[in-house]
Amino acid sequence: MQDKVVVITGGSSGIGQAMAQVFGAKGAKLLITGRREQPLIEVAKQLEAQGIKVETMVADVSAESDNQRMAERAIERYGGIDILINNAGISMRALFEDVDLDVIRKVMDINFYGSIYATKYCLPSIIERQGSVVGISSIAGYRGLPGRVGYSASKFALQGFLESLRTEMLPKGVHVLTACPGFTTSNIREASLTKDGTRQGSSPRDEQKMMSAETCAQHIYQAVKKRKKHLILTSQGKLTVWMNKWFPGFMDQMVYNHMAKEGPIK
Repeated sequence: MQDKVVVITGGSSGIGQAMAQVFGAKGAKLLITGRREQPLIEVAKQLEAQGIKVETMVADVSAESDNQRMAERAIERYGGIDILINNAGISMRALFEDVDLDVIRKVMDINFYGSIYATKYCLPSIIERQGSVVGISSIAGYRGLPGRVGYSASKFALQGFLESLRTEMLPKGVHVLTACPGFTTSNIREASLTKDGTRQGSSPRDEQKMMSAETCAQHIYQAVKKRKKHLILTSQGKLTVWMNKWFPGFMDQMVYNHMAKEGPIK
């Protein structure tokens, strides 16, 4: 990873911040983006104190022009792009019958179109360097979750895009990884949107029992290093994907019962 140029969207917190730490510690030169300037500055200070080269950029992945500027900034600063990690994402928690459709549009704009835009503008340089495109998906991209209809839909769409892209890129030597963490400690549940688009503000789950963002980032780093096509994390996540493939009807009830433990959705 020494001197490889790594672009990470949503790099100011959670799994994105952890990946910046892991890739940077291995010698990569970073460009991290986020929607809020102050968290980006704080993360950059922490990384620079360890001798890690990092550029920051305030950007909204759902805005196509921001993604174009992001790619141009990385190429201008470092000369090219080796690895793009499409990490920026948002969740939602509401029943479909209750949710405002604008909430689903926002989730799709960030989780799906954000990855489309970023990949579109970074891809020419990645092709030149036979680098990697990484999409941070979810177990919810294999198994639809009740109360997460927009989130699951966005991750199913992302995985379809990545699978198609991986196939297209075979003759060009570009590596495409679909990484699917299970439940991981991050701020995604606190920032999750409710039925009217307001922030949930607190997690409905016990975060202490989840895989840490740092451990998740280590797994993703190893998968990129080995140029793996798929990464499914946590024992629960792997079991869910396997069971859903062979026993989908049974899993409907199992998943409903499991998610119902979060309590009522308001």
